[in-house]
Amino acid sequence: MNLLNNAVLSVPYPHNEPVLSYAPGSPERSKIKDALAELKSKQVEVPLIIGGKEVRTGDLAKIACPHDHSVTLGQYHKAGPKETQMAIDAAMAAKPAWEALRWEERAAIFLKAAELLAGPYRFLINAATMLNISKTPYQAEIDSACELIDFLRFNVYFAQQVYADQPLHSPPPIWNYVQHRPLEGFVFAIAPFNFTAIAGNLPTSPAIMGNTVVWKPASSAVYAPYYFMKLLQEAGLPDGVINFIPGSGANVGDTCLNSPDFAGIHFTGSTGVFQGMWKQIGSNIADNLYKSYPRIVGETGGKDFIFAHSSADVAPLATAIVRGAFEYQGQKCSAASRAYIPESLWEPVMAELTAQCSRIKMGDVTDFSTFFNAVIDRNAFKSITAYIDYAKESADAEIVIGGNYDDSKGFFIEPTVIVTTDPHFKTMEEEIFGPVITLYCYADADLDAALELCDTTSPYSLTGAVFAQDRVAVSKVMKKLENASGNFYINDKPTGAVVGQQPFGGARASGTNDKAGSKQNLMRWVSVRAIKENFVPPRSFEYPYMAAE
Repeated sequence: MNLLNNAVLSVPYPHNEPVLSYAPGSPERSKIKDALAELKSKQVEVPLIIGGKEVRTGDLAKIACPHDHSVTLGQYHKAGPKETQMAIDAAMAAKPAWEALRWEERAAIFLKAAELLAGPYRFLINAATMLNISKTPYQAEIDSACELIDFLRFNVYFAQQVYADQPLHSPPPIWNYVQHRPLEGFVFAIAPFNFTAIAGNLPTSPAIMGNTVVWKPASSAVYAPYYFMKLLQEAGLPDGVINFIPGSGANVGDTCLNSPDFAGIHFTGSTGVFQGMWKQIGSNIADNLYKSYPRIVGETGGKDFIFAHSSADVAPLATAIVRGAFEYQGQKCSAASRAYIPESLWEPVMAELTAQCSRIKMGDVTDFSTFFNAVIDRNAFKSITAYIDYAKESADAEIVIGGNYDDSKGFFIEPTVIVTTDPHFKTMEEEIFGPVITLYCYADADLDAALELCDTTSPYSLTGAVFAQDRVAVSKVMKKLENASGNFYINDKPTGAVVGQQPFGGARASGTNDKAGSKQNLMRWVSVRAIKENFVPPRSFEYPYMAAE
C-alpha cells in the first residue's frame, strides 16, 4: 500500500551549502584534523557492493596518498567481468520496485543523504578526499562536502520540475499528460578521480529519476566514493539501486556496454575514452543489441582559456591565472591552461603573476599553510613533466615560473608558467591536466586575430574567461567566443561552477553539454510517454464534411 496516494508534495527549496572556512580556531579545523588522523591511523579493505552485499574478489589494489608514498590508506577489491555481470543483474532485479516507488519517496532518501553528508559524514569524506586525491581542506570542502550536498538537494528539486512539466493544453473532452519513465535498462556511471562530488553525482542523478545504476569509481579515487556509498546505504537506498564496482575500465566497461540491458552512460573523464565508448555503443546499435538507443551523457576534456583585453584590471587577472591554473594542481577539467595577454599589459601582469606565485607553498595536505599539493599518480606525473621538458627544450617557449618537479616523497610538480611566441605551441593546444599554463602575448591592435586564435586553437569547448573593464570589449569577446566554451566567465577565473548557479558542461570535444547541476541533466535520465485520454470518444467514423448537401 502506498501511504502517499492522497498527497501532493513539494520538496524543500534548495539552497547552496555554506562553505566552511577551516580558519585557525574554527571548530571545523579541529574536526578535519581529527578525521585526518583517524583515517591515517588505520587501513581499510574496500569491497565491491553489489545488491547491497559486500563482495571480495581477492584481486587487490592499493589506496594511495599521492603526496606521501609512505602512507597506504588501504586496499580495494577489483571487479572483473563476472562481478560486473552480477552488478548488472542486481540493478535489473532492483529496477521494478525502485521505479514503482513514488518519486517523493525516492527523493526522501537523497535528501536524507544530503543531511548525513552535511552533518556526521562531512569531515570523514572531506578527509578521505584530502588524503586519497591530495586536496587542501578548502578544495575538499567545496567539492566532497558542499558541491555533493548541493547535487543531492538541487537534483531532487530539478526532478520535481521535470515531473511537473506537462502539456499546456487539454481541450474538452481530452485530458493530455506525460509520464517521465526511467530508461529501459540500467545506467552505467563512470567517475573521474578529481572530484568526489562528480563521482557521487554520476550515479545518483539517474537513480533519483527511478533508474538503477552500475557505478565504477576511478581506480585512483575509490576511497571517498566508498564512504559515500556507505552513506547512501545508511540513508535508506534499497539494495541493488546503485552497485559499487571499482575495477579496470576494460574489465568493467566492456561487460556493461555489451549488455542488452545497457540503457545509458553517465561519464566524466578523458575525451579518448569517451569517444571509444561512443564508437562501441554505435557498433552495438548497428547489431541491434539494445532495446533502445542508449543515452550518452559525457563531460570530457578541456583546454580552458583566459583572454585579457587591454582594459583589464591587472591584479584580478593575475589572481585568476593563479587560482584558475593552479588550484588542485590544475587537475580540474575547467582549469585555465592557456592565456592571451595584450602587449600593453604584459609587463605588469608578469610582475604580479611572479609575485603571487612566489608566495605559493606546496606540500602535504595536512599542512594547512599549503595552497598546492601533489598530482594524482605516477602516470599523471610522467605525462605532465613530459610537457614541461618539451617546453624547456624548445626554441619557441620559455619557462618563466616553476618548471621543477620531484617524485621522491610524493608526485610534486611546481606551478609552472610557460611563455611562447607560437600561438600553436604544443602546450597551447593539448590538454595537460596539471599545474601548467602557457601565456601568449598579442599586439593590442591585433585583437580580432587573437580572438580568432583563441576560438580555433583547441578542439575543446569547456570553460573560458574574459578580463576587461571596457563593456564594449566584453561584448565583442563574448560574441566571438560564443562557441568556444560551455561555461564563460567575465572578470573571474574559469573554474568553480556552483550547482544551481552555473550549470556545468561543454561542447565540441568537451562533451555533450548536458549541464550537471541543472534540470537539463535530469531530463536525460527519463523517457517521456505522452498520454491522451478521451472522455467522450467518437462513436462513428464519419466527419461533418461528409454529410449530404
